[in-house]
Amino acid sequence: MEESLKNRFILILAILAVIFFMGTIRSCGTVEKLKTTLMELDKEKAISWDAEQKINELKKEKATLEKQLAETKTAEDVAQKALLQEQLANQGLKEELDKVTKLKDKLEEDLKEALVTSKSKR
Repeated sequence: MEESLKNRFILILAILAVIFFMGTIRSCGTVEKLKTTLMELDKEKAISWDAEQKINELKKEKATLEKQLAETKTAEDVAQKALLQEQLANQGLKEELDKVTKLKDKLEEDLKEALVTSKSKR
C-alpha cells in the first residue's frame, strides 16, 4: 500500500510539475507579448512627442508670422496715411496751379489788350 501511495504521490507531483511547466511557458509567452506591446507603445509615444514638438514649432512660427503681419499692417496704415496726405497736397497744388494758370492767361489777355490799346494810341 505504501508503494501505491508513493506512486500516487509521484503521479500527483508529476502532474503538478507539468501544470507548473505549462504555466511557466504561458508566462514566458505573455512576457514576450507584453514586451512587444511596450515597444510599440514606446514607438507611438515617440511619434506623438515628435508631433507635439512640430506643433509647438509651428505655433511659434505662427506667432512670429502674426507679429510680422501686425507690423506690416501698421506700416501699411502709416504708408496709406502718408499717401493720402501726399494726394491731398498734390490736389491742393493742382488747384493752386490751375488758379495761377488762369491768372497768367488773364494777365496775358490784359497785356495783349494793353499793347493793342497802346499801339492804337500812338
